[in-house]
Amino acid sequence: MKGHYWVYTDAATAAAAAATHIAERLDEAIRERGRATFAISGGNSPKPMFRELIKTGVDWKQVHLFFADERHVPSDSPDSNYAMALEHLIRPAGMTEANVTRIETERPPAEAAAQYNRVLRDSFPGAAIPVFDVVHLGMGPDAHTASLFPGEPLINDRKQLVAAVHVDKLNADRITLLPIVLHLARCLIVFCPGADKAPALKQVFEGPRDPLQFPAQILDIRTAETTWFLDEDAAAQLTPQD
Repeated sequence: MKGHYWVYTDAATAAAAAATHIAERLDEAIRERGRATFAISGGNSPKPMFRELIKTGVDWKQVHLFFADERHVPSDSPDSNYAMALEHLIRPAGMTEANVTRIETERPPAEAAAQYNRVLRDSFPGAAIPVFDVVHLGMGPDAHTASLFPGEPLINDRKQLVAAVHVDKLNADRITLLPIVLHLARCLIVFCPGADKAPALKQVFEGPRDPLQFPAQILDIRTAETTWFLDEDAAAQLTPQD
C-alpha cells in the first residue's frame, strides 16, 4: 500500500509528532485560504494527540471543526466522539460553537446522515465534493477506519459523501464520511498506536489488496499527502521502510 509512515518510540511521542504535523497543515491553510477545515475521528487514541495539538498555537478562531464519523449515541454520552472532542480539544482550545459542526445524533441514523450531508454541502459552497484541509483518522485492530468496518459495502461507494452504517459485531449504528471525501482531503493523517494494531497494519501495508477485509487500504489511492504516525508496538510487524 502507498502511504508514508513514521515510527516513534512510544504513543506519547507519536501523538506529539502527529499534533505538530496537523498544526503545520492547519496554519498553512489559514495563511493560504483564510481558514482551515479539519475533520477528526474519535475513540480513546486521539486524546493525547489533541492535548498536544492545543499547545501548538494554532489560531482556532480560523479553524472549522467537523467529524469523520460519529457513534449514534447522545451527544453527552461517554461514547460520543463529539463529547470526547469537547473535553479534550474544543473547550481547551477555546473553539467557538459556531466553528464546530457535530453530527446530530438526536436524529435517527439515516436522518442524521442526511442532515450532515446537507451541512457539508453548505459548508463547502460550489464544491461537488468537500475538500478538507486536514482529516484525522485512526485504525482499529480489525483495520477499520472512520466507521467503515470489514465487510461494509459502502467501502466501495465513490458517490455519496456520508452515510449511516450498522456495525453488526457491535450491534451499533454510526454515521461516517465515505471514501470519496477521504480521498480528496488535502492532508490526511492516521494516528495509530498500540500493539493490538500490529497484525492489521501488516496486512494493510504488506498484504494483498482487499479493502472489504482491510478497510484502511482504501487510503492507498489518494494522490495527496497521507502520513501514518505509529509507535514501535504498532509497527512491530512491518518490514522497515527504505
